[in-house]
Amino acid sequence: MKKISLCLVCILGVWGCQKSTPVDFAEPNWPDKPTVTEEDFQAHIKLLSKQDAEFAATPIGRQNLLQVITREKLILADALAHGLHQTADFNTLATDKHKQLAEIYQAYLFQTLEDLWYQKQQQSLQISDKEIEDYYKRYPYEMTVKQIIVGNAEIADQVLRTLKHSPGRWREMERQYSVAPEAIRAQGVTFMPGEFLPEIEVIAANSGSGSVQGFIKTALGFHIIMKTGEKRLSKKDAEPRIRAVLENKKLDQILESLQNKYEVTIDDENE
Repeated sequence: MKKISLCLVCILGVWGCQKSTPVDFAEPNWPDKPTVTEEDFQAHIKLLSKQDAEFAATPIGRQNLLQVITREKLILADALAHGLHQTADFNTLATDKHKQLAEIYQAYLFQTLEDLWYQKQQQSLQISDKEIEDYYKRYPYEMTVKQIIVGNAEIADQVLRTLKHSPGRWREMERQYSVAPEAIRAQGVTFMPGEFLPEIEVIAANSGSGSVQGFIKTALGFHIIMKTGEKRLSKKDAEPRIRAVLENKKLDQILESLQNKYEVTIDDENE
């Protein structure tokens, strides 16, 4: 599902760059006098853990919680009496929180629209048993590769030449030049065809175990890879992964059509 997440992050990132519409929060209805209501009690119950809420439902627990709410009401009444709600400090904090809540609300609206959009696409993203069977017949295996990722093409070429002659120096070259995350260095990457970067999948599929290949340019840099293993998967183990791969492919097709339909502007100060 990595591909889905990446695509949607890009889409939401563009939406997020648009000017946000502030949420109109009403001015608080400051109380004239401290009063504890059942609504106050129930509102506090919602903030408690399950265990504390169960205790608050007992007579002793209810009294304890009412005492807590009463103290809060007394503090609020005295703060209002001293005009703390009219100070510059209060207005600054309130304004900052207003902005923060407005951003949270907008993010919620975007997430809701995304969820509704997915629900609408469910039929388009459905995968049949035949599609899974056909894919499994072609790709019933997974591969594992190690990677050295270098940001400079000249250095990548030097590293590749070294490893072609001396594959045993892999760890040395990796420590010295690779910018790949440590988790990738230690364990490598295991994938079925369709789960990883297409450029690397093709090279790995046509390489023998232990062979060094590269360098392959992607958005991450220049990759030098060593295939360390390949194994056949059972249909049961492969099926959920194949379903995800095929769903991603269908989603990519939908998003490509949207790119042709909508003009997207990306404001990137680094470009």
